[in-house]
Amino acid sequence: MAESIDWLDDGTPYSPRYGDRYHGEQGIAQARDVFLHGCGLPQAWAGAPQWRILETGFGFGLNFLATWAAWRADPHRSTLLHFISLEAWPVSADDLLRAARRHPELLPLAQELHAQYWGLLPGVHRLWLDGGRVLLTLCIGDAQALLRQQSWEVDSVYLDGFSPQNNPDIWSLDTLKAIARCCHRGTRLATWTIARAVRDALAQCGFTVEKVPGLPPKRDNLQAVFDPAWEPRAQPAEDGPPPFAAPARCIVIGAGLAGATTAASLARRGWRVQVLDAGDTPASGASGLPVGLFAPHLAADDNVFARVSRGGVRAMLQQSQALLRAGEDWNPAGVLERRPAGKTGLPPGWQDGPGADWNRPASPETLRAAGLPEDTTACWHVRAGWVRPGRLVRRLLEQPGIALRTGSAVADLRRTGDGAWQALDATGQVLAEAEVVVVAAGPACNPLIERVRGARLPLQSVRGQLSWGPQPAGVQGLPPFPVNGNGALVAHVPGAEGPLWHLGSTFDRDEERLPLPPEEEAASHTTNWQRLQSLVPAAVPALRPAFEGGAPLHAWASVRCTSADRLPIVGPVDAQALPGLWLCTAMGARGLTRAVLCGELLAARLQGEPLPLDAKLARAMGTERLLK
Repeated sequence: MAESIDWLDDGTPYSPRYGDRYHGEQGIAQARDVFLHGCGLPQAWAGAPQWRILETGFGFGLNFLATWAAWRADPHRSTLLHFISLEAWPVSADDLLRAARRHPELLPLAQELHAQYWGLLPGVHRLWLDGGRVLLTLCIGDAQALLRQQSWEVDSVYLDGFSPQNNPDIWSLDTLKAIARCCHRGTRLATWTIARAVRDALAQCGFTVEKVPGLPPKRDNLQAVFDPAWEPRAQPAEDGPPPFAAPARCIVIGAGLAGATTAASLARRGWRVQVLDAGDTPASGASGLPVGLFAPHLAADDNVFARVSRGGVRAMLQQSQALLRAGEDWNPAGVLERRPAGKTGLPPGWQDGPGADWNRPASPETLRAAGLPEDTTACWHVRAGWVRPGRLVRRLLEQPGIALRTGSAVADLRRTGDGAWQALDATGQVLAEAEVVVVAAGPACNPLIERVRGARLPLQSVRGQLSWGPQPAGVQGLPPFPVNGNGALVAHVPGAEGPLWHLGSTFDRDEERLPLPPEEEAASHTTNWQRLQSLVPAAVPALRPAFEGGAPLHAWASVRCTSADRLPIVGPVDAQALPGLWLCTAMGARGLTRAVLCGELLAARLQGEPLPLDAKLARAMGTERLLK
């Protein structure tokens, strides 16, 4: 739930929960002088590939906005700015913007933040700002628990929160120990409190602490540097150290969604990326479907699949808003999902909090628009929609730092004497060379991985066929939004000669043969047609001519791949024996929901950045779970 705020007569926000002001009369000056300058910024981040800041209380985001503004104004800024902020009780989006209006110089940044400040359920949320070069990792929940559960290493710490008297947990020894575990030698910390208990706890945790002149009317502030007398404990073996502290060269094998999103994530960080694909065009495989859906997964217990999918949808929205044309390339206006009778899939109390920003029971008006009875069990996905995947892939691959080479089938991989990787064609000719190779080729991953590793991945091929055709003029009964469930119907998609409808897709497990023989193509059309009759009965009269020979009917088919546990596979193949060889694959039928997130996850792991989602979820998708 959003924090309840009282607004005082002078316009200052006040928390009844903690009996304290969020920030006093010092306002923006405190954010800059106490925290930003107290950590030696902006000078400290000059020329760095990334800078990572941890804050212990997000509040109205004032410290973040001030830091973002300083980063923007600095010609010597780091390539990436990572800002991790913890918050037990997030304020509402409206209150966030109201507070920012007190600082007109920050209002444009606050408005960009406000547009992404939604759906803040407990857990880790990645907000993608300033073209993806400012990454806010907003963590909702108890600070101590979050610090224990995540694996962060940071360069600066903003120790902020309500006063130690009103909120002692955030200043406790246990919390400060957890913060120290996120620090490397030389990490700087700043705070406005000089309470003796805080100073003593910081010193006990390995910080050298000093009082410095404060911002009037406050006499003193506190600054500290992590420099323990002992050697700090190393990160767990599965987490690091990161393979690359600075950008390098990378070969990405596969120009579909997985490969394109990986290439774009790396290029944004300054990597030089060569993308190789066997096809004549990008998105020539499963990512080339005419239209696809992205939507979060529903589960009453809010399981791993549901949480991963929300992170994926958020990432997809952020990337698509930056690259695609609304109404032509994509439409994020929502998706209706038919559910089993009486089972919405929504966790208890979901619609009473931020969960309603993601999914809610379908309203009677929505059901009527789809031609469904008002007692139909269905959910409305607020943050969902359709997209043309091929257009997204092409826009991703047009980003600076990416070179695309099609018609280049990779037959083998070879390490050179200096530790680089070479991609070879069937004749043994070198196609490309780089320090890192990412295999993102769907079902074609296995031949390459088997050659270098001697064992196959646990992948399953799933062939699918989509049925589609032109939408008859003036036709009735096609819903104005996508409907999914057992199959999916997407109508009103702009085409060169008028709107198009799309229906499908089939699931033929352990099948890879393409193109489909005529009898199998016909059988797949029949399967899609039968599913439509139970999914959206009102659409049957409109599409009957296509399936009964009275109107054009087209097919599109390809092969996806999935893992044994139905989660993506992202990470190193064997960090010890095959350093620099990575995987990003097994998106299954949810590539549009997962791929952007997986590209960001791979890039973060390569460079030792804060992860774009909860560490537990990252481990659930990691290669380490499968490649022992």
